[in-house]
Amino acid sequence: MNTPCTLHIGFDDTDSPKGMCTTFLAYKIVDYLKKQETKFLDFPRLIRFNPNIPWKTRGNGAVSLKIKTKNPSKIKNKIKNFVSKYSDTKNGANPGLVFYENEIIPSNFTEFSELALWQLINRNQAKKFASKNNLEIFYKGNGQGLVGAIGAIGYQFNDHTLELLSYRKPSQFGKERKISSQSVKIMQQKTFPHTFNSFDNKKSKVLITPHGPDPVFYGVRGEKVDSLLHATKILETEEKLAGHMIFKSNQGTGDHLKNTFTKITMRPYASGMITGFVSSDPKIEKGGHVFFSINCDGDEIQCAMYKPTGLSSIALGLIKGDKICVGGGIRKASKTHPRILNLEFLDIIDLKKNIVRSNPLCRKCNKKMKSKGQNQGYQCVKCGKISKNKTNLEIPRKIKKQLYIPDVSAHRHLSRPLTRIGKINRKSKFDDSVLWFSVYDN
Repeated sequence: MNTPCTLHIGFDDTDSPKGMCTTFLAYKIVDYLKKQETKFLDFPRLIRFNPNIPWKTRGNGAVSLKIKTKNPSKIKNKIKNFVSKYSDTKNGANPGLVFYENEIIPSNFTEFSELALWQLINRNQAKKFASKNNLEIFYKGNGQGLVGAIGAIGYQFNDHTLELLSYRKPSQFGKERKISSQSVKIMQQKTFPHTFNSFDNKKSKVLITPHGPDPVFYGVRGEKVDSLLHATKILETEEKLAGHMIFKSNQGTGDHLKNTFTKITMRPYASGMITGFVSSDPKIEKGGHVFFSINCDGDEIQCAMYKPTGLSSIALGLIKGDKICVGGGIRKASKTHPRILNLEFLDIIDLKKNIVRSNPLCRKCNKKMKSKGQNQGYQCVKCGKISKNKTNLEIPRKIKKQLYIPDVSAHRHLSRPLTRIGKINRKSKFDDSVLWFSVYDN
């Protein structure tokens, strides 16, 4: 009788802008594995990597599974077939699949994963890693999906969230999603703070439904399994759904911005943060976007705060000398624009006093004096009192020393929402008896 072995399965880049979804492939694979002699050792893992990669589709998410099985060869062959069947290769998907048989994940896997969170890693680096570590791989197209597949296996959680993804029936793929916005609003109110980023009250906008032709109907993000399952009972849809699956994820953790930029690592498409002093007056340009520079150890970095973040007015309130910490992604320089750090947050550490030179104030009349002419001093037009020099005037600042994050509608998958500031989730103990996976009987 075969001894059960621990098998890690990682896959990525199975979707395209025109269809399919890597999490849906995971849903189909789990449905198959549930019917085999397979033991799940953890939730399916949905890991979001560097969101600034130019060739990514939607959220740059890869998936990994950790199971115990007596028949790894059979399962590997079946999963290869699933990847071939459910990858949108005809529209540009470049799927990658990795198998690793071992209970313990080596540290070099984790190092690879951590780099993929904020750097640009190409497929050749992934292929060299697979060869060096004798990994069993399978890919189609150029194999770019191997990067996420290896990274999803190697990722180590220090903090995590959960997401319940609900899937459509194939007959509904590509059709308009119809969900009661009021039910989403009520769901958020009843499950807060154990769910997050479901509804934007400021814009009355539903945030849980994607807009593309992929198989996902909605995704509810949160901290606890029971809160996610409770949410599904509140939501009202006009469509009969196929089923759901709960993923353990790094969404909402701000993982991609934990790296501190250096002169060497501040490369195009990299993500990270940097602390410095505002070195140019912020300017607002067409479209309401604000641009300014910061100085960090003698290096000038151009920054952009775009209008959709809702923080352009905050950025416009900065002055030279303010000490700030900013985070985001590096946009590649072009013929018309320099290399720019597109901001995802602004943390004001210290505000410089805004001192301006002003005509002196008449102490008797409490009115500003007027100039008598060049180098002739100033005089109160009411009482005639004279003063020789201008005076320093402090202008109150409209912004505060605090962390500013974008409006919820402008959050990326990895953005840490206000409700998660200072929160670390290490619990979420996996229980295979809970309805983390379900195919509905419709």
